[in-house]
Amino acid sequence: MGFVFLYLSEVLVNPEHHIYIMTQNNLNESVAYLKERGFQDPEIGIVLGTGLGKLADDITDSVIAYYSHIPHFPLSTLEFHSGKLIFGMLEGRKVVVMLGRFHRYEGYDPTDITYPIRVMHQLGIKKLLISNAGGAINLNFRKGEIMLIEDHINLQGDSPLAFKNVAEFGKRFVDMSNPYDSSMRSLLQDIAAEHRITLQKGVYASLIGPQLETRAEYRYLKVIGADAVGMSTVPEVIVANHLQLPVVAVTVLTDECNPDDLSPLDVQDIIATAARTEPDMIVLFKALIRRISV
Repeated sequence: MGFVFLYLSEVLVNPEHHIYIMTQNNLNESVAYLKERGFQDPEIGIVLGTGLGKLADDITDSVIAYYSHIPHFPLSTLEFHSGKLIFGMLEGRKVVVMLGRFHRYEGYDPTDITYPIRVMHQLGIKKLLISNAGGAINLNFRKGEIMLIEDHINLQGDSPLAFKNVAEFGKRFVDMSNPYDSSMRSLLQDIAAEHRITLQKGVYASLIGPQLETRAEYRYLKVIGADAVGMSTVPEVIVANHLQLPVVAVTVLTDECNPDDLSPLDVQDIIATAARTEPDMIVLFKALIRRISV
């Protein structure tokens, strides 16, 4: 059986052996499209999670590219994810912001989920900032607080580096002993202290979803060392490390995952809590953008 071409960021799939091949030509076409529209020499890339899009409102001289227009880009299937890249100035720096990310639970392969990270890197970013919304496994943490991710546990059952020609884009076997940049983490802790923002620190576990966790799963996550749980970020961080791109990430804690006192949770509650906490996250990210060297 020959190759079948599927629209998942134009990754080639051999249906018999499930061998994925990423092509540099696709990346080149995506980057060329964005450069033609003014995405020139961004210094910092930002991925904004669920309910955390208002940082983009502060970008000046902005240029927008919708995912549906960018060659080989996946499309967000979530009604609360905008689906666009924004380029412009923020705190005196050229930034490119990903407003709406992709998830395994949307049916995407990890290589597709992380395709935008590779595109932003080829555009020229030198640092990557990531935010997400997640649940607090550590019961010392409170709903509405922010957690600085110090480490993670990949429970998605796959890797964005598990494709045939990965060595063409970086080392196949990537060291993950310190996946989150130490200097940016230190800066965020200083900024939080200066602004009297509670910034917890901990381990983020990433599951596929989209269902929320059971009581037994929350107990399991606590036992294996997770402080927070969500459905994103880890694939993007793995690829950032593959690209030797310094990355930092925070989780906005939208609920408390106490298996002994668990109430039904609606996604709209998660979005509302994220929106209430978002101003603190914006303070942290804007101050970090001012201070980091690129």
